[in-house]
Amino acid sequence: MTSQLCHIERIIGDRTEPGLAHRLHHLAHDGRLETVAVPVADLPRRRFRAVTDQGTECAIALPRDTALFDGAVLLLEGNRAIVVKVGEQEWLKLRPAEGFALELGYLAGNLHWRVRFADGHLLVAVDVPRERYLARIEEHLASGRVTLVDD
Repeated sequence: MTSQLCHIERIIGDRTEPGLAHRLHHLAHDGRLETVAVPVADLPRRRFRAVTDQGTECAIALPRDTALFDGAVLLLEGNRAIVVKVGEQEWLKLRPAEGFALELGYLAGNLHWRVRFADGHLLVAVDVPRERYLARIEEHLASGRVTLVDD
């Protein structure tokens, strides 16, 4: 565990790049490859603190034109590396009742929810606790105009 704060101000590259992949492979074998978990919802952030899986505290401050991604190499030294691991996006799957799809889409737009559409369902990206989404459509769930589909 590193006690000193690690300052990160740029992305070195992608872990899949041949030169980086080779070095990261060897560091991983020696237990010196650290990962920092970043939720999907936090990918647009440029300034935040995070802790790696080995306890290294990182202060991340990236330029505005830099986007985080799964596999971004944040640090590469002779004795260690830090790589981003993006968590899976959770989705709420909602099925509107006949004739309610347009209204549900309008509501989701007004609430600025990130959505996708699949097979007649509205998929809502869960960026905050899911209970907050469900509370906003509680009356529609209770009336049967919207059904929460569990996969």
